[in-house]
Amino acid sequence: MGIGDLADDILRGVGTIGQGLTEPFSDPVVRLGVTGLSRAGKTVFITSLVANLMDRARMPGLRAASEGRIRSAFLQPQPDDTVPRFDYEAHLAALTGPDPHWPDGTRAVSELRLSFRLQDGGLMGALRGVRTLHLDIVDYPGEWLLDLALMDQGYDDWSREVMARIAAREEAAGFLALAGSTDAAKPFDEVTAKALAESFTGYLTAARAAGYSDCTPGRFLLPGELAGSPVLTFAPLPDAGPVARGSLRREMERRYEAYKAKVVKPFFHDHFARIDRQVVLVDVLGAIHSGPRAVEDMRQAMAGILSAFRPGRNRWLSALLGGKRVERILFAATKADHLHHSQHMRLTAIMAALMRDAKDRADFAGAQTAAMSIASVRATVEEQVTHDGRPLDLVRGRLISTGREAAMYAGELPENPAAILSPAREGAAKWLDADYSVMGFAPAKLALKPGEGPPHIRLDRAAEFLIGDRL
Repeated sequence: MGIGDLADDILRGVGTIGQGLTEPFSDPVVRLGVTGLSRAGKTVFITSLVANLMDRARMPGLRAASEGRIRSAFLQPQPDDTVPRFDYEAHLAALTGPDPHWPDGTRAVSELRLSFRLQDGGLMGALRGVRTLHLDIVDYPGEWLLDLALMDQGYDDWSREVMARIAAREEAAGFLALAGSTDAAKPFDEVTAKALAESFTGYLTAARAAGYSDCTPGRFLLPGELAGSPVLTFAPLPDAGPVARGSLRREMERRYEAYKAKVVKPFFHDHFARIDRQVVLVDVLGAIHSGPRAVEDMRQAMAGILSAFRPGRNRWLSALLGGKRVERILFAATKADHLHHSQHMRLTAIMAALMRDAKDRADFAGAQTAAMSIASVRATVEEQVTHDGRPLDLVRGRLISTGREAAMYAGELPENPAAILSPAREGAAKWLDADYSVMGFAPAKLALKPGEGPPHIRLDRAAEFLIGDRL
């Protein structure tokens, strides 16, 4: 260990001691992590959650709100000076303005602090008086959480796994052709490395657009300030046996290890290790619409996500968390407003089935988990028509593409989730006896009354599960 490393350890130890001394005398803080797979609606979730926690008329399922124990809720500067603030005001204006539209999605870590003034009921509450609780909401891309699986894989294992997974995907044809024609044993040159990295990034972008979830490394899609750096200029290569030092494959391996050490691990150290509660948002309907292979890919991606919440399997993460574990994890299927309420229970059942294997494989050591179907902002209304002599449940909303009103019947989800999961596990190319549709609905124009947040579906129940016990 070098002197610099020793000094860093001493400073971290002093910081930990100081935090331990001050925390009992400060207001309690709950850190809620919000992440999700592609197009799941993280930004909209946070915006609507905060708006509805500040104006609680639409939150009857949050007991602290319905029982009047929340005296007030207000925004404060977030405690982390080096983390960008979640732009709540701009996102709320996008959703509730005269021309409502969906705000831009998550591209990096951001944070927001919402503080509550709480008055508990009963005699003890009266004696205790008003107390303060801070809710720190941390928004981060789900692709970054998927990178955790890389920490337990060397470059060779990762390359073999990626090549096998994408072999049958048409989106990967260009990259596979380039990688297959590249001599990994030749001396390294930057031009070849850049071409491979750009082609692989192109595949990841196309795969995400096609509905696939496991699009890692996550920073290839959201590079930020790392764009063009060597740490993002690598790609998987076919196994070519032992190669010499200075070869293309050896340099690709070095950069892969640098990505894990300098990108993945710092994220978990700086952000993930401090999270108390977690919500994972999932666009289940989008995956079903994309087909069985996208559903199976999502199921496997969720298993990878849950590995982050069982550090016992990951020695480096276990040491980083120091025995701390996330207390509650909510898996929420978003865009429930694309379905009539008569199908919401089926969507929830599919969500629960998707996370079942992942949950069974994880040791949560007492953590509570739940599955739910929600709509952070309700963009549709329900209606019923007669079709072929029988009633048909529809939803109606304003289309993003044209701005016109349109009604949609998404298809009838099966009562038994196995009807979705079994073809997905078997690698079916398409659904044999059903067709599921998705439309892009824009936010509805709102006329909010005083005390009302944006309309939603089960956002109050989600909040009750995630933070109700602390309120």
